Amino acid sequence: MSVAPEAFESDRIRNLLHGEWQRVGVPGHHVNPVDLSPIQGPPRVERDIAASAVEHARDQHAAWSKVGLAERRDRVTAAIDTMVLHRDLLALLLVWEIGKPWRLAVADVDRGLDGVRWYVDEIHRQLAIGTDAERRPLPGPVSNIASWNYPMSVQVHAELVQVLAGNAVVAKTPSQGGFHCLTLAHAFMARAGLPVTLLSGIGGKLGDVLISNPRIGALAFVGGRSNGRAAATSLADRRRRHFLEQEGLNAWGIWDFTEWELLAQHLRKGFEYAKQRCTAYPRYVVQRRLFPAFLDTYLPVVEGLRFGHPLAVERPDDPLPELDFGPVIGARKAAELGEQFEEAMRGRGLPLHRGSVGAGRFLDGQDTSAYVAPACVLEPPAHWSLHHAEPFGPLDSVVCVDTEAELLAAMNASNGCLVASLATDDMDFASRVAEQLQAFKVGINRPRSRGDREEVFGGMGESWKGAFVGGDLLVQAVTYGPDGEDERLFGNFPDYSQFPSR
Repeated sequence: MSVAPEAFESDRIRNLLHGEWQRVGVPGHHVNPVDLSPIQGPPRVERDIAASAVEHARDQHAAWSKVGLAERRDRVTAAIDTMVLHRDLLALLLVWEIGKPWRLAVADVDRGLDGVRWYVDEIHRQLAIGTDAERRPLPGPVSNIASWNYPMSVQVHAELVQVLAGNAVVAKTPSQGGFHCLTLAHAFMARAGLPVTLLSGIGGKLGDVLISNPRIGALAFVGGRSNGRAAATSLADRRRRHFLEQEGLNAWGIWDFTEWELLAQHLRKGFEYAKQRCTAYPRYVVQRRLFPAFLDTYLPVVEGLRFGHPLAVERPDDPLPELDFGPVIGARKAAELGEQFEEAMRGRGLPLHRGSVGAGRFLDGQDTSAYVAPACVLEPPAHWSLHHAEPFGPLDSVVCVDTEAELLAAMNASNGCLVASLATDDMDFASRVAEQLQAFKVGINRPRSRGDREEVFGGMGESWKGAFVGGDLLVQAVTYGPDGEDERLFGNFPDYSQFPSR
């Protein structure tokens, strides 16, 4: 409250609309996942208020699109500088409200801000200022609907690049968490004079306002396939810029492989933040003869993972614990993961590993309902609810195969994903199989990540819809070139598709 009193009151968070922080909306009941203590929920606005906010954002957009690039760069830089001054507070909010361990929370903030600084340095070239190919802002503001797990390095990062390119932005606060950090970041953005709107609300009520509204110039969406599919359907008959990142079952394939110590390092890092990210690897497809060696590598990793309360210290001056992950997003999700493990057992899957929540690091007497110990199912049944979907939690599955065709079928189970990796000593095999994987990025003896700056990011099949982003392509996605609406972008579109090199 003392850092941004315009955005926070003693009993509620405000929404940012019409260029002002306003006491509108009805705060919902919310608890944090760390210990299930109550915190201020996002104040949900109704459709008419959201529609009015989008109308005003359109006016902001018209004015901002006429502001010169030098001033846009200065204002974005001012917002970044303020966030850097309050970097530890932003990170601590992520620890408190979504349970990120301190190291990962700091990395989320730093990655977002460092990434935007790169765009500040490159934006003159990316917009081709002063040339015949000069790019201009979209005809309306960019609407941002993002998930709760990476508020800074995904959502705030994207919004600042959109603003830098000359667009106003409208953002919806995720309902599950991250709204305190997002609100504080947007307070700093608004102070710098950036045209930003931040609303809280129920997606079903605001969908037509924030997705199919003709005032909106583009839609940036990060979330599950069901909501993403609905958004894509609503845009199907409109020539509207969009980039919709959706879930996919990312997999490691292991074939003719001997570098087990290297794989162990990747496996441990893969459990960061309880695999609650779009580029996590929850499925391992293992050549059957290598299963004993895989088991010797995998089990020590999962048995050595550190998880628990991210603020659990004995004395106030003690450093925060070094953890691989804290809670999942909520008690309901934790219970769901437990039921999905049991579902696999009922289908005759084998319990390869199931850790105990009691092995975590916690405060005496705290509620641990939102915590899940790592678990793994061997040979899950084909009808398992997670056989083709990602768990978004520390629940792995292992499938053993005997042929290359079986490996491909098992790795491509979810009809498209963002990333996949092959662990193999045979580079001819790697080259041949990588071309047949339904993953946008394929790593050979290494994982792949979301990437930004110079690296393209997107998906294949049902894991992505619309324009690809990352580096120059992110700027292109939120601006028009000389061809205007007829410009063709790299991406997945109903009538057109181009894929850059992986």
